[in-house]
Amino acid sequence: MDANESDFRQHCAIAMWALLGLFVLRVVGQMLVAFLGVSFLPPMAEWYSGLMAYPILLPVQWVIIVLLSAICIDISRGRGVFARPNRRVGSFLTWFSVIYFASMVARYVITMSVHPDRRWFHDTIPIWFHMVLASYLFILSRYHSVTAQLSAE
Repeated sequence: MDANESDFRQHCAIAMWALLGLFVLRVVGQMLVAFLGVSFLPPMAEWYSGLMAYPILLPVQWVIIVLLSAICIDISRGRGVFARPNRRVGSFLTWFSVIYFASMVARYVITMSVHPDRRWFHDTIPIWFHMVLASYLFILSRYHSVTAQLSAE
């Protein structure tokens, strides 16, 4: 692995850890409101859209955190199943993350059109954190695409 590839990998890892940290803060914040009733955070109704019952959503969020952590560890170390450069994975994740992010932008625009009283951040926490997850996937896509290209050279 040359210096450019190593630097790029480390930049990706740092950005992915930061985005994962934001997601963890969201899950912990939601738990503080749900279980401890803390009042300095937004009420529970603002933390999730209600599409999935919270007793199901919470374990799913922790599975996501564990998976994204494993990916971050592999990328940080530069070895492991998630760190192996794969151009196809990179291409798929690029399209998926862009569509995912764009759909959240559309969701935000629609929400603001239908519920102008929610401007700018009221009842939009799920939208913003889906954007965080989409950004994480986009950076992972760039990691795979760029490192696969660098490895081929």
